[in-house]
Amino acid sequence: MIKNNKVIRWGIIGCGDVTEVKSGPAYKLTKGFELTAVMRRNADKVKDYAKRHQIEKYYTDADQLIDDPDIDAVYIATPPDSHMFYALKVAEAGKICCIEKPMAPSYQESLAIYNAFNEKNIPLFVAYYRRSLPRFTQVKEWIDNNEIGDVRHISWQFSAPASDLDKSGEYNWRTDVKIAPGGYFDDLASHGLDFFTFILGNIKEIKGISLNQQGNYSAKDAITACWVHENNVTGSAFWNFDCNDRLDKVTILGSKGSIEFAIFHEKPIKLKSDRNKETLHIEHPKHIQIYHVEDMRNMLIQGNFTHPSLGASALHTSWVMDKILGNL
Repeated sequence: MIKNNKVIRWGIIGCGDVTEVKSGPAYKLTKGFELTAVMRRNADKVKDYAKRHQIEKYYTDADQLIDDPDIDAVYIATPPDSHMFYALKVAEAGKICCIEKPMAPSYQESLAIYNAFNEKNIPLFVAYYRRSLPRFTQVKEWIDNNEIGDVRHISWQFSAPASDLDKSGEYNWRTDVKIAPGGYFDDLASHGLDFFTFILGNIKEIKGISLNQQGNYSAKDAITACWVHENNVTGSAFWNFDCNDRLDKVTILGSKGSIEFAIFHEKPIKLKSDRNKETLHIEHPKHIQIYHVEDMRNMLIQGNFTHPSLGASALHTSWVMDKILGNL
């Protein structure tokens, strides 16, 4: 753990699209953090990123960033298939780490990452930032305050049309079965499933059906699942990535009411109960990971705070994902 008032100097491995607005600037804007170095294999692109974001150091070799004595912590923002490769190096170097979600493409790789940091008692965070976003913490507050009574069931319906890229046959790592076995499911469904365990507790049993239904790419594209949480709340969901309509609807049913919201669409969140009705529109911040990053600061520097997205919870989400895909 970092001593109070110490500035934590971060380095980013993989300064691609996600780090441009969603996450990278948050490390610069958070008091107590500094973004000191970035790494990308393309020399021109990493130099351009560093210049635009006013970052002192840049590398094309990840080992140089990890071993830099001026770096205290590393944010891994590469595609999931390389998360374990880099994370084990960061753990060996004894440095704090945050990994983009999902933690890894499989539960076994996620377990290897978790064990490496746990054995050395090094803080490990995973960027399931919805656990810190006000829009979603409001949903948790309603649940915790018993606004809908005892929770009975949660369901998620998600569908989206295939993109032009999907139909073109051109390469996309997000739908390459070797990198993301579940395709967009790995990238998108993990956010919702992780949030469900945050508000309702871990899942004790889950079953799924997954297949490549449309043949646009090598990864899975049609998935359904049903499960039960440890507190006996039941759940169900489907995800389909080549439908005519866009649908993103989560419904939580309780003994005295219901909550409705979306995981990705910024629709109002709705509470209907015997004693209350609310419809709230809570906008996301410009840098969507800012609260997640600030919560890391609160845990590492201020103390007396536990970050909501640590290695253990992300490991459970990896188990859930692999169970749905039939890999466990």
